[in-house]
Amino acid sequence: MTEAWGEVRRVEAGELSVGYVDAGPADGDVVVLLHGWPYDIHSFADVVPRLTDAGRRVIVPYLRGFGPTRIRDAGAPRNGQPAALAQDTLDLMDALGVQRATLAGFDWGARTADVIAALRPERCAGLVSVSGYLIAGQEAGRAPLPPPAELSWWYQFYFATDRGRDGYDRNRRDFVRLIWRTASPRWHFDDATFDRSAAALDNPDHVDVVIHNYRWRLGLAEGEARYDEWERRLAANPDITVPTVTLEGDANGAPHLDPSVYAARFTGPYEHRTVTGGIGHNLPQEAPRDFAQAILDLP
Repeated sequence: MTEAWGEVRRVEAGELSVGYVDAGPADGDVVVLLHGWPYDIHSFADVVPRLTDAGRRVIVPYLRGFGPTRIRDAGAPRNGQPAALAQDTLDLMDALGVQRATLAGFDWGARTADVIAALRPERCAGLVSVSGYLIAGQEAGRAPLPPPAELSWWYQFYFATDRGRDGYDRNRRDFVRLIWRTASPRWHFDDATFDRSAAALDNPDHVDVVIHNYRWRLGLAEGEARYDEWERRLAANPDITVPTVTLEGDANGAPHLDPSVYAARFTGPYEHRTVTGGIGHNLPQEAPRDFAQAILDLP
């Protein structure tokens, strides 16, 4: 399997067999790009060459439950807990001999990068996070929101039911196309662009990981005990001290906070940028130049 920026490789890392792309000079400063749901590594197709041209080594993994990445133990929980995805990333860095990297992502990927930046800052040289500070424990997830905000999270409540799980399983592509359109209402993607990423949904772990992620956030599913200490620390909303740029599209249709709400959580060198021009939730794919430049501008 080969993408425009290189071959999709495989490495055993922690409890996963990870499919990933590794592009650019082997001795370059490392950037790890983390996609979200319901997207895949193609969100970074036009970001990667901008970074490799600037001398960066760029690692782009498929997250657990996406594409060729597999949970190796058939009996292991299909855990979508954010802490588990953060550990996956650290395990991948360990497997590739990467001690420290710039982490950049959106949606689940931004949440994952935020967790690592907050709890393991020695592994994070810098952070680019779309929609800012996305750390939230289960207690926060249990708190009711104003009705318009609850409406925008409709799929979380759908996923809380067996009907929702079965509906997502049976209608993955139609469901995901709807999310793409509502989260990025001014992004006019074509069928080929959608189909290229939608293939990542065929992973046998995908539905279980996604359903667990959203049920865990609402306190409807248990996490793994090995992450309890991390969750205790994350529930306190720890500051992020590493150099950070947060990004937001001016037409993001997915739930997100105003940057003023979370700016104080970033106590190191920090800048927020709003990307204009009708940019929605999948910011790296819709505005790759802005996303790449944010990474390159980190001190």
